[in-house]
Amino acid sequence: MSVAATLPWMDTSAARDFPPQAGTAAMLARAWLSSFGWRIERAVPDVPKAVVVAAPHTSNWDLPFMLAVAAALGVHISWMGKHTLFRPPLGTLMRSLGGLSVDRRSPQGAVGEAVDLLASHERLLLVIAPAGTRGDTDRWKTGFYRIAQGAGVPIVLGFLDYGRKVGGLGRVFIPTGDVERDMETIQEFYAPMRGKHDL
Repeated sequence: MSVAATLPWMDTSAARDFPPQAGTAAMLARAWLSSFGWRIERAVPDVPKAVVVAAPHTSNWDLPFMLAVAAALGVHISWMGKHTLFRPPLGTLMRSLGGLSVDRRSPQGAVGEAVDLLASHERLLLVIAPAGTRGDTDRWKTGFYRIAQGAGVPIVLGFLDYGRKVGGLGRVFIPTGDVERDMETIQEFYAPMRGKHDL
């Protein structure tokens, strides 16, 4: 039996199939993705707050594809960036794209700042790209996991599979506290997927 099959995944009602979203942003996002031959999987987590894993992450192209997938799904996502990115003149643009400023010089560190951000919002899907080599659990940083655990929110597995040209939001689960086992499960989910620079 796979590790994933033995974990307490959140009930399937926490992920809903959404019809194609209306609105200019959603239509433009679908058209942009289609121009590259991409499609999306329309399962959207029905949770107010979560840490969204963004993987595999191998290219700067991941950001525009991630934003396009979210727009096409009608989902507002946020991501953290160094506070220096939010200075004029780019600050307004970064915030409009879902960016949230964090100061890595803070004594509580990025994990503590992210926990505070989640605590201060009623609704927030915070995207985190774990660093390290895809498929190597030992080299994936566990910051995203510690953020979810500290904030008491579930983890959503977001993905961009360049091999199949499919993007979307995958399964939802609550951290069990067994970091090694949970990380193994997360990487099992991503194992068949390919990042842009894995092709």
